[in-house]
Amino acid sequence: MRYAIITETYPPEVNGVALTVQSLEQGLRERGHEVTLYRPRQSRDSTPAAHEHLLPGLPIPRYPGLRFGLPATGTLVRQWKAHRPDAIYVATEGPLGWSALRAARRLRVPAATGFHTRFDHYMRDYGVPLLQPVALRWMRHFHNSAQATLVPTEELRASLDDMGFRDVVRLPRAVDTTLFHPERRDDALRAQWGLRPEALAVIHLGRIAPEKNLALAVRTFRELQKQQPDARFVWVGDGPSREQLARENPDFVFCGIQRGEALARHFASADLFLFPSRTETYGNVTLEALASGVPTIAFDSGAAREYLRNGRHGAAVRDGRDGDDAFMRAALHITRDARLLGAMRMAAREAVASLRPGQVAADFDTILQGLAHSRNAHEHAPAASTTAHQ
Repeated sequence: MRYAIITETYPPEVNGVALTVQSLEQGLRERGHEVTLYRPRQSRDSTPAAHEHLLPGLPIPRYPGLRFGLPATGTLVRQWKAHRPDAIYVATEGPLGWSALRAARRLRVPAATGFHTRFDHYMRDYGVPLLQPVALRWMRHFHNSAQATLVPTEELRASLDDMGFRDVVRLPRAVDTTLFHPERRDDALRAQWGLRPEALAVIHLGRIAPEKNLALAVRTFRELQKQQPDARFVWVGDGPSREQLARENPDFVFCGIQRGEALARHFASADLFLFPSRTETYGNVTLEALASGVPTIAFDSGAAREYLRNGRHGAAVRDGRDGDDAFMRAALHITRDARLLGAMRMAAREAVASLRPGQVAADFDTILQGLAHSRNAHEHAPAASTTAHQ
């Protein structure tokens, strides 16, 4: 099969969407398919790979290093007329994503979209809550322009279905359990963080930005610190809130963006992962923490609802009016008991040990092939019907 993937974020950019798209692309390629990738040119790009088409883009305000693609409907139509894909996957809702859906509709190429980001929730976190319904209508129109919208959990599938999204299909995710592993724990790295051997290392990994609810992470750590004064809070990642966070909390350890084995070492060297975000559609980092043997505190949605079990792997906190307090209580309860924390560390990996990226690629392939075959059958149906009645 011949597939096209359109995305406005891709490695070396580091975020959940970029890494998920890369994994899906590589999975299709490993299954023997021809995959062409369309994305904005990044500042660090030199010569694109043979399967990549780099398109014009602009920086995203407040997010250094990230770009969005400019409209490119005409370019995509010309390329797809010459080299028609059997199906396309549109990973992001920016101008390039819209262009891909318009081009696909014009050429009658079946399209699937990925629902990765709750932009409607971002409106609240960036101080414009009145725009939430506008953002939701925009997202619904975008995704309903495709033949399928792919989501990672049954919870999200049901929620979008209730909000008028059509043809929502669950595509589970996985984690590289070879890369993320407890054996990558590194005492020398912990020493660099200023930790004594038995001291508590709390970690937050992800974009350091307002939508991640970082104030709750800070408050929770300060409460933990009252019972364990030598604990350290380690931050892996970057984003628009980092400078202020570092200025207000000079004792925090900021490690910047980490990739590959270095990222895995940072995760495995921690003792507790605080993930207070309320805007995640999934939260790949939850799987990475569990695979690394790190007990996790997160709200009961996305990957946490699917895999994190209260009292066994950490805490999946039910949100509500006292959600923040419940999050803090869970962290305090777990870290108060060293034996409980140790048992959770042993059990955490079991939660995700059976997940395989290869199965995700196979499921993704099945969905795209189904769209392609359905389109072909639909286009040939009238001719077949006419012949049958002659």
